[in-house]
Amino acid sequence: MSDPPPDAVHPAALPPDVLHARCHETRTRRSGPGGQHRNKVETAIVLLDPETSISAEASERRSQNDNRRVAIFRLRLNLALEHRTELRADAPPSELWTSRCRNGRISINPSHEDFPALLAEALNRIVACEWNVTSAAEQLQATTSQIVRLLKHEPRATTLVNRERQQRNMRSYK
Repeated sequence: MSDPPPDAVHPAALPPDVLHARCHETRTRRSGPGGQHRNKVETAIVLLDPETSISAEASERRSQNDNRRVAIFRLRLNLALEHRTELRADAPPSELWTSRCRNGRISINPSHEDFPALLAEALNRIVACEWNVTSAAEQLQATTSQIVRLLKHEPRATTLVNRERQQRNMRSYK
């Protein structure tokens, strides 16, 4: 498979219906709460993005549609954490980022549909800046503390950045 073109749309930034359309969906049964209904109906959803081989699942809801919505959100988060798209050095922040970042402050709830796309953009920029969060923040027109706060909304993102920074003898963010 060839590398994506620089500044390609990150899969976590795709609209949920577009991402779902490109995924393989498996419906299955899972054990747990929900009584007899849960054991008779395939309400659990497993989504696999074939382009990245990244997957996510949801089974805690009684409704297949509810589980599908949760699985898509989880897939978008997993894509944000595990998949990088290349950035040009002079690439400006995305329109979504610009709409959510005012005066250096990022306004987003971690359960909002836009959160995975913003997290992916921040991580792509951090990687492009060789794990220098301050440089990434400057390029994203945000403060370092706001980028760190965004990362902390998803503990796996904080762990990823800290692990990579430690390998480069850079300080961790608590």
